[in-house]
Amino acid sequence: MTFEELKKANAEIQTTDIKGKDYAEVNQRIKAFRMLFPDGFIKSEIVSIENGICVMKARVGYYVVQSDRLMEVIIGEGSAYEKEDSSFINKTSYIENCETSAVGRALGMAGIGMDAEIASVEEQQNAMLNQALNEKITETQVKSIRLTIKEHPEEYTESGICNHFKVEKLEDLTIANLQTFLKRVNADEDRRSKEDASKGSKKST
Repeated sequence: MTFEELKKANAEIQTTDIKGKDYAEVNQRIKAFRMLFPDGFIKSEIVSIENGICVMKARVGYYVVQSDRLMEVIIGEGSAYEKEDSSFINKTSYIENCETSAVGRALGMAGIGMDAEIASVEEQQNAMLNQALNEKITETQVKSIRLTIKEHPEEYTESGICNHFKVEKLEDLTIANLQTFLKRVNADEDRRSKEDASKGSKKST
C-alpha cells in the first residue's frame, strides 16, 4: 500500500460532523480497507468480560507467503471498552458495540480514515450519550417523580428512591437514574393492570 493509494481510499470515506469535528463511521473505514486489501484480514478477540464490562482488541492487516507459510502482516491494532449498563443500546449489544469500536480504532491506527478523528462516529455518539445520561434531571422531571409518588404512595417514597440510587435528594438523580425508575414504574403499571384484569375475570365467573 502506497501513500497515494491510502489517500485515494480515504477520499472515498464519508464523514459525519459532530461538534465541528469529522468522524468516520466504522463501515466506511472497512469499505476503504477492502479497497486497499481485498484479501486482508480484520480480526477481533475478547480480552475479558466481567461484571458487565467488555474489553476487546482488534487487528487489521494482510497476508504474505514466506517460506511456504502464510504470515500475517499487522498494520493496525486497537482496543475498546464498553459497559453493559452505560446506555439502552449497550444493555443488549455492548459486546457488539465494543467490537465495532475496537475494529474502528484498529483501522484508524492503520491510517484508514486518518483525515478524520481516530475515534469513530459510533464511539463519539456513545460517549456523548453516556455524558448526557450522567447529567442531572430537570426541575420538571423532579416534579414528575413527585407526582408519581403522590399517586402511588404505597409503592414509592422520596427517601426510598434516594436510598436506592444513593443520592441525598431527588434533584441529584441523573437521567440514567430516571430511566431506570421509569422502567420500574412501567413494569409496576403492567403488573397492576394484569392484577385488575385477573380480579375482574374472577368476579365475572
